[in-house]
Amino acid sequence: GLLGADVLGFQRRQGAHNFVSAAQHLLHATELDTGLIHFEGRNVNVGAYPISIDVADFELQASGRATRQRTAQIRSRLGDPEVILLGVDRLDYTKGIGNRLRAFGELLDQGRLDPERHVMVQVATPTREGVEQYQDERREIEQIVGEINGRHSRLGFPVIHYLYQSLPLDELIPLYRAGDVMLVTPFRDGMNLVAKEYVAAHVDGDGVLVLSEFTGAADELGEALLVNPHDDHALQDTIVRAVEMHRHERRPRMEAMRQRIESSTVSDWAKSFLDVLIDPS
Repeated sequence: GLLGADVLGFQRRQGAHNFVSAAQHLLHATELDTGLIHFEGRNVNVGAYPISIDVADFELQASGRATRQRTAQIRSRLGDPEVILLGVDRLDYTKGIGNRLRAFGELLDQGRLDPERHVMVQVATPTREGVEQYQDERREIEQIVGEINGRHSRLGFPVIHYLYQSLPLDELIPLYRAGDVMLVTPFRDGMNLVAKEYVAAHVDGDGVLVLSEFTGAADELGEALLVNPHDDHALQDTIVRAVEMHRHERRPRMEAMRQRIESSTVSDWAKSFLDVLIDPS
C-alpha cells in the first residue's frame, strides 16, 4: 500500500495531515516528527509537494511572434470585446462550469456586465464520454450556454463561445493570452494547473485570475481573487471585481504570482522528492 513508499507527496498540507491522522487511527502508525511516520519497522516521509508546470516552456511559447499574432486574431474573431472572460476545464461536475456560466448569465441579466463589452469563452475538454453522469453534465452545460446566448447574443456575436474539444498547446497558450479574466472555480481540486498555466502565459504581466479557494493552487497564488464557488453572490461579485479591476492593481498581483511560479517549477517539484530520498532526515 501507500505506506510501502519512502516518500508520500500530497498536493496540499491538509491532504498530508489527513493521511497521517488516518494512518495513526486506523493502523496505529507512530508520528515521530511532523510528517515522519514509523510503521512496521520503517520510516515514511509524508508531506505537501504541490506540482507545477514547465514555466520556461510556457513563457517561451507565449512570447513568440506566432502566439502574439494568434492572440490578436482570437480577439478580433470575438468582436474585439473590452474584456474576455475565459474558462478552461475538463468537462467534469467537480469543475463548477455550470455555476460559473450561470453567474455570468445572471450578471448579464442584471446589467452588471454588458454583452457588447464582455464575452466569455468556455473550453470543456471531453472526458469519460461513456459515463451517463458526464453525459448529463454536458447536456446541462450546453443548455445553459444556449439559454444565455439566446437572451444576450447579437447576430453573429454570441456572448458565450463554447468549445467542447481538446486544444493543443499552440492553440491554448494564445487563448490564455487573450483572456483578460481567467475563471478557475472548481468546487474542489487537488491543485489545478490551469491557474498556473494562465499566469505563466501572461508574459505581458497583465490579467486577473479568479480562483476557487478550494484548490491547491490557492495555497500558492494568494494574489488571485479567491472565491467560494458554492456562494453564488460571492462568485458574481468577484467576477465583477475582476472585470473592473484597474491595471495598477492587476499588474502587481500578476507579477507576484509570476514570480512565485517561476521559483517553483515542475523540475523543482521533482527535485524535492529526490532531496528527501537522498536525505530523509
